[in-house]
Amino acid sequence: MRRSMQEIVPGIYLGPYSAAVKTRLDDLIAKGITRIICVRHSQESHFIRPNFRDHFVYLILEIADSCVENIIQHFNVVRDFINETLEKGEKVLVHGNTGVSRSAALVLAYIMEKYGLSVREAYDIVQQKRFCINPNEGFMAQLREFEPIYKAQKTLQHGQSSTDTSRNKRTCDQIEDR
Repeated sequence: MRRSMQEIVPGIYLGPYSAAVKTRLDDLIAKGITRIICVRHSQESHFIRPNFRDHFVYLILEIADSCVENIIQHFNVVRDFINETLEKGEKVLVHGNTGVSRSAALVLAYIMEKYGLSVREAYDIVQQKRFCINPNEGFMAQLREFEPIYKAQKTLQHGQSSTDTSRNKRTCDQIEDR
């Protein structure tokens, strides 16, 4: 299971680089994959690379599997890439080298935001499909930091105020009268 990709939620697969090597083209096509998020460190670029640029749309992210790496900065671009894929009725594979830390953290962030889940709830869902996930502690800390951020953004997107709505608000006219 660790060497293959798993469908985490409809249309989103998580797996290792070995799921996207040249000998796996037929499997990717059979599963309906049209886009691939390739997560690698710049030092890995000589062996973790897009193999099928003529078959798939790629998003390549340079992220080190280090507890001090800033992965949270990539959450929005990954979200947008996945949403665009799903809106077209297509499927995406998210892979790093082993599909355990970096790529798993990106999928966790997406699942959290998409379904309004906590880190723990998202982790449980992803781990049920791919039991070997194990984002490093730095990534887990950033996922915990991301939870209140995305929840606050959702609140503001839905037109709700971050202040108590029961308080009286002054209009511009009331302020000018003073």
